Amino acid sequence: MSAVLDIEKLTVRAGETVLVSGLDLTIGENARVGLIGESGSGKSLTALAVIGLLPPGLSAEGSVVLNGTQVIGARDGDLVLQRGRTVATVFQEPLTALDPLMKMGRQIAQPVTRRRRRAGETTARADVEADVRRLLMRVALPDPDRIANAYPFEVSGGQRQRVAIAMALACQPKLLIADEPTTALDVTTQAEVLDLLAGLVREEGMALLFIGHDLPVVAQIVDDVTVMRRGEVVERGPVGQVLAEPEHDYTRTLVAAADAFDRALGDARWV
Repeated sequence: MSAVLDIEKLTVRAGETVLVSGLDLTIGENARVGLIGESGSGKSLTALAVIGLLPPGLSAEGSVVLNGTQVIGARDGDLVLQRGRTVATVFQEPLTALDPLMKMGRQIAQPVTRRRRRAGETTARADVEADVRRLLMRVALPDPDRIANAYPFEVSGGQRQRVAIAMALACQPKLLIADEPTTALDVTTQAEVLDLLAGLVREEGMALLFIGHDLPVVAQIVDDVTVMRRGEVVERGPVGQVLAEPEHDYTRTLVAAADAFDRALGDARWV
């Protein structure tokens, strides 16, 4: 099985400060991989390095090969071709990821138009709008015409996140990066979005990199997991094995904390 993403010795720095150190990670076609750790462990920086969108002041070294294209040192113009078509990202807070001044249907129409143009298909308004409606229905949004004509602030957080997922699907990517996509949602909506993501990844034949710090959430959607602490990988393996029999002290601490939290809530979320 060929790798959609192959990371070797990725190091991210802010000046002399190392934020991610020597990270290795490979994701094959249709694989579902989790990247977990506490806030500040380097998870989101890893995702930004993969898509070549590290903030100013940060630098990356090592190797990040995305569908055969080397990301480290590449020109942004070369990476634009990979974003959307090869990799798409769903971020934590859709209210900031979406344009607040643009109707959501128009926001989805932009990547739809790019995909159609690349495929040599017509970009007539009626065809693009039909694709937008199909995508909104694909992510189980009620009344897609109303959603398409609404601004982000006019719908709920769960609906905004579904719109963000629809945008990610618009270019039919090979790899979907979900960066803590359920953190800002209530528990019921969180479960619905997780079920949606799991189904879409399976049905669309995408690979998945799911980033989070909530172990029960991660366990529901991935097959393998990599644990990060302070920018370094401390453990990796099949998710059931790592969470049931963690080998590293840090992983054991995370599992114990999640167990204690669930007992306090009277909620067993493990699978």
